[in-house]
Amino acid sequence: MAKELKKTDVVLVGMGWTGGILAAELSKKGYKVVGLERGKNQTLADFQMMHDELRFAHRFEMMQDLSTETVTFRNNLKMRALPMRQYGSFLLGNNVGGAGTHWNGQTFRFLPYDFEIYTKTVERYGKFKIPEEMTLQDWGITYDEFEKYYDQFEKAIGVSGDEAPLGAPRSNPFPTPPMKKTPALELFFEAAKKLNLHPYMMPSANLSENYTNPDNISRPACQYCGFCERFGCEYAAKADPLNTVIPVALNTGNFELRTHANVVEILHQDGKAVGVKYIDTITREEYIQPAEVVGITSYALNNVRLLLISKMGKPYDPNTGTGVVGKNYCYQTFGASAQGFFENKQFNLYAGAGALGACLDDFNGDNFDHSDLNFLHGANISITQTGRRPIANNATPPGTPSWGAEFKKQSIKYANSVLSVGAQGASLPYRHHYLDLDPTYKDAFGLPLLRITFDFEEQDRQLVAYLGEQTEKIMKEMGADIIQAGKTLGPYNIVPYQSTHNTGGAIMGSSPETSVLNNYLQMWDFENVFIPGASAFPHNSGYNPTDTVGALAYRAAEGIDLYLQKGGLLV
Repeated sequence: MAKELKKTDVVLVGMGWTGGILAAELSKKGYKVVGLERGKNQTLADFQMMHDELRFAHRFEMMQDLSTETVTFRNNLKMRALPMRQYGSFLLGNNVGGAGTHWNGQTFRFLPYDFEIYTKTVERYGKFKIPEEMTLQDWGITYDEFEKYYDQFEKAIGVSGDEAPLGAPRSNPFPTPPMKKTPALELFFEAAKKLNLHPYMMPSANLSENYTNPDNISRPACQYCGFCERFGCEYAAKADPLNTVIPVALNTGNFELRTHANVVEILHQDGKAVGVKYIDTITREEYIQPAEVVGITSYALNNVRLLLISKMGKPYDPNTGTGVVGKNYCYQTFGASAQGFFENKQFNLYAGAGALGACLDDFNGDNFDHSDLNFLHGANISITQTGRRPIANNATPPGTPSWGAEFKKQSIKYANSVLSVGAQGASLPYRHHYLDLDPTYKDAFGLPLLRITFDFEEQDRQLVAYLGEQTEKIMKEMGADIIQAGKTLGPYNIVPYQSTHNTGGAIMGSSPETSVLNNYLQMWDFENVFIPGASAFPHNSGYNPTDTVGALAYRAAEGIDLYLQKGGLLV
């Protein structure tokens, strides 16, 4: 029988970015907060001497153990879903800090268009521009209403950057200046400007200089070691929850962190959550943690799974289009790219940082006319210098054998003479793209796995074809001697790595008929449950999601404070 513990003001399920931000903001206000993390604790000391590409980048030591819990996947409703038994398309974080410890640090704001995408699309092109099966909807909040939360998150983590000419407007400059502009990035800048495009330095959570944030947390500048994605930062130059928000919460004395605490159910009665049930993964003992407010703050996919297992909210039905939990699953659309090989130029590509890059938004959002195009939205086009680690990076020109003497020769020849320009495309929702519980497969605790139903659509193929042309033009202007362009997109395949940007399933909006959450990330059906994170996105933009995830958490913290003062639905 589960042991019931002392009631707390707020219990948080997961201690990554959203859990860390809620813990910091609420504990500073004097609320008692318990943070439950199913993985182990981590500190800066755990990231010392982590430059082992095989161990972390290819054997995924920082990631969730798929033998105990994974997801199942299928492309459509007619297929049988099968478990993801080894890492491929995306990487599920684990331990305190979550995926926020092994990210690259690319920190973009979504565009004003994103927050009102349905309204603005219909205003400019008419409702018939939106495909019948596309479940596009506004977010229930405007960019102007939301901007202050971006500002708050960026100051907490010290984002380095400069003005994006076609990006989202800012009320304040970036906390720190942009990172170094390397010769490769300078080449991109020159080519883009010759094409009358508008390049800028990528906004980065890898600090360009030493920085102290408003909570008096100090961190040093980036060393450009090239070990960001899939690695923890031993310098704390790359912002993560461990070196920004979690210490703030712990220092208040109002926050308790419990590790190895796997939450298996949100307990509720009469339309309100009363607490959570969790299992200690070491002792296998069961506990009940009562709370006034429950924050579901784990990874996007896990948030949705926990709602479904706990029977909270109406599950989405793709056949009728009714229900909301699991609706509007979206991903990220890659495939548009141009790889250039240079015969007489070399670049120091083994130095870098996760968000060292240059980019442009000329073909993002609705910054360009879609009247004669068969797709909506677009992509941020970029070149990055993240550090070409030797195992995973052996680029050779088209026609080179994949093994043997010639492969080795060409790998060595072009080791520092190959650059890539890529487009990170938006992913828009469709009626038949959704999340639900798998009827067959279960985790180590006997609970059903989450099932993903998703495929690329004609929208995505048209987007990739158009943006592939743009990346190729830029690479030609950069002067590459050999160019391999990507302009086609096949069916979605979960096997090769693409992106960890899974979104949707517990989306925000203006009505309980079409969304799980209101614009304070508060559940319509359970007023004391808040769910910030990428699971709240009604669609995914042509950018990395973390800046928006962090901003949503600050919005939710404000909402929880209001709720604890007066109760009831806030919208």
